[in-house]
Amino acid sequence: MRKFLIASLALLSAIHTPAKAEVASPAEEDAVFANFTFANGERLPELKIHYTTLGKPKRDAKGNVTNAVMILHGTGGTGHQFFQPQFAGELFGPSQVLDTTKYFIILPDNIGHGKSTKPSDGLRMAFPKYDYADMIAAQHRLVTEKLGVKKLKLILGTSMGCMHAFMWGATYPDAVEKLAPFACLPVEIAGQNRMWRKLSMDAIKADPTWNNGNYTAPPLSGLRTAASLNLIASANPLALQAQYPTRATAEAFTDEAFARIVTRNDANDIIYQLDSSRNYNPWPTLESIKAPTLWINSADDFINPPNYGITETAMKRMPTTKFILIPASKETKGHGTHSWAKFWKEELAKLLAQ
Repeated sequence: MRKFLIASLALLSAIHTPAKAEVASPAEEDAVFANFTFANGERLPELKIHYTTLGKPKRDAKGNVTNAVMILHGTGGTGHQFFQPQFAGELFGPSQVLDTTKYFIILPDNIGHGKSTKPSDGLRMAFPKYDYADMIAAQHRLVTEKLGVKKLKLILGTSMGCMHAFMWGATYPDAVEKLAPFACLPVEIAGQNRMWRKLSMDAIKADPTWNNGNYTAPPLSGLRTAASLNLIASANPLALQAQYPTRATAEAFTDEAFARIVTRNDANDIIYQLDSSRNYNPWPTLESIKAPTLWINSADDFINPPNYGITETAMKRMPTTKFILIPASKETKGHGTHSWAKFWKEELAKLLAQ
């Protein structure tokens, strides 16, 4: 049977997907960890973490890498998503904020994503039930064991990567100098955020074709529901109204966008990706984050609305953190504003200059 493509939520991507920017000399490799043990005690004989690097490591007199930056993708994404022009074209070029002639950029595909080990490789729903703790543990081993980096200059994370950045700050405080978490909240995934994730997972599981993960054809009914939820969750209503002001234009865009996101990842992979946030909750450990931190959210983010009062309370506990809320406009991208560097690259430059 012809290999099929299946839907994905692709939470970290903005709805629009421009062509990739030209990125100089990316290198791709795999880090393979034998007998990897997950936080719940499950094991894999071999865990592969695929990663891409840009630039070259620079070392001090003691041989320590001094210019390593790790950029972490979100749910359903990969390291290659950061090659889009709205990100790479604004950051990686000569004299730009993350000039690849100055910085050694590390772009991993997290567990369950991209070319790293994932349920769709064969284990399906028998794959270990990984969570964010497992993902940052694998990132840490990639950086320290495979790449020999004792201390990262910066971790920049978007959406799920934003949450990972908060976890790094508390779990590995001596392994990173600065943090830039974009588009998340440092609290348990609950309320509306957990609800729409659960609705997406339940829709896939309720499709008879899913067959407890042992499907022979895509569970398209469930995947269509999941894709529809993603369209709403990642959108900026103000921009959509301005860009598609008639029924005809709105429906034409909806059809095009829906078709694009409903042909991406494997259904079981999506379930695991969404559920991996279930244990996330850095709230009790915020005071242990000592690194200078630039935390940015956007006012038009459906997934992380600004009116919860969470950021105000959190900031009182994080004296080394600067919080910025990007105002909603016809130009912002809803949740996906995190990947459009024009909105925040000047603040990132200030963080790096500290």
